[in-house]
Amino acid sequence: MEAPTVGSMLLASLLLKLGGYGFLRFSLTTLGAGSESYGAYISVAALLGVLYGSLSTIRQIDLKRIIAYSSVAHMNFVTIGIFCNNQQGIEGAIYLMVGHGVVSTGLFFCVGVLYDRCHSRLLRYYGGLATVMPLFASFFLFFTLANLAFPGTSNFLGELLVLLGIYSQNTVAMVVASTGMVLSAVYSLWCYNRIAFGTLKTKYIARFSDVNARELLTLVGLFVCMITLGVTANFLLEFLHLPVCGLVK
Repeated sequence: MEAPTVGSMLLASLLLKLGGYGFLRFSLTTLGAGSESYGAYISVAALLGVLYGSLSTIRQIDLKRIIAYSSVAHMNFVTIGIFCNNQQGIEGAIYLMVGHGVVSTGLFFCVGVLYDRCHSRLLRYYGGLATVMPLFASFFLFFTLANLAFPGTSNFLGELLVLLGIYSQNTVAMVVASTGMVLSAVYSLWCYNRIAFGTLKTKYIARFSDVNARELLTLVGLFVCMITLGVTANFLLEFLHLPVCGLVK
């Protein structure tokens, strides 16, 4: 939360995924028997993490905290997919890690854009940005929809495959995990509505300027990556089939 924008982007896109990489690289290979024995307990803990992370996100009033807590919930989703111990779950977890790395980076960058102008991350200082920053509001909407796994975005396929992997193991666990997806829609749309719509906070943002050329170039690059992962899934999944089949017991 206290990191600068670039630091937050690196943490969300790369360093947050090291735990998932450790599970895939070491737990499922070197410690395969232990992972199979304790996988159910880890999945239960991850399910609780999905619910706790999502409910904690709803309670936040700081923009960076909202994105950070939602990232915790999504990475618990990844953990469940990894320990499903089937091809759909593991492939979905890897795809979600890649997709979430792009989406969370875009969201943190959007918060950085607002912080440069207002020097505050508190929601109460924002409102009606669609009026004065329509281009920014459009990009923020796209990343918000991706964060709630809207079809056609990078997170959708990953979460769908994880749910299919969970369903093949336990129907009740799939229902609980789906609740986390519903909660992600709640906090994502609530946050966007507070920022983009509502009463224009004239005292704070009436003089805001829309995104400049440097910010636009970054947002366009992340947007293209997000949509590419959302509509051309085979581009990445073809590389995952063979190594994932070697992990499945």
